[in-house]
Amino acid sequence: MGRKSVGWKTLWSLTVLCFLKMKPMHPYQLQRVIKATHKDAFLQLKSGSLYNAIARLLEVGLIEAEETSRVGRRPERTVYHITARGITESAQWLGELLSQPNADSTPFYAALSFLPSLNPKDVIRHLQVRDGHLEKEIKSQKEVLKRLIPKIGRLVLLEEEFSIARRIAERNWVRSIVADLESGKISWNPDLVRQHAAQFFSSDEMCQPKLKTSKRS
Repeated sequence: MGRKSVGWKTLWSLTVLCFLKMKPMHPYQLQRVIKATHKDAFLQLKSGSLYNAIARLLEVGLIEAEETSRVGRRPERTVYHITARGITESAQWLGELLSQPNADSTPFYAALSFLPSLNPKDVIRHLQVRDGHLEKEIKSQKEVLKRLIPKIGRLVLLEEEFSIARRIAERNWVRSIVADLESGKISWNPDLVRQHAAQFFSSDEMCQPKLKTSKRS
């Protein structure tokens, strides 16, 4: 990707890429879609974050400006679309987030929310890789406990036990999802998902401004 690619991989950028893969949109539409689909659950809603992500993605050529228009007295709005390179990069990045365990679960949480943009067979492959990594980590941590408990006792290693328990629970859940994908209990067609998403993002419900609500305490 070169030197200019440094810094573009944020969850905001992932969100922009995945949504523009569904349909070209301007920033205001993206903001509405993010809130409507509850992606703000894993995004830090800071002023300018969306526009910073768009600027980074433009710089590295993963998205491009399609058109700029103005309606009435409203400010100009630029519609962006994802490039072929952006489609490739976002799919590869999603695969990495799905297959590589991390101490911070937020990226995995985000990747799971965008599974429909990938092919189910690719998701199976990525999750099986994650399963393998988790199994190795569990085995390694158990060996640490086996070696150290007789020497220093269990009390000071309880956090290690907790870490193992979390990894076992995650591994078992990942295996259950893979099983459901393989059996067809969970299935989707990425092309149909994109079509339905594009229709929803263009619907009157999405375009109409929402009434202001009281701020959360």
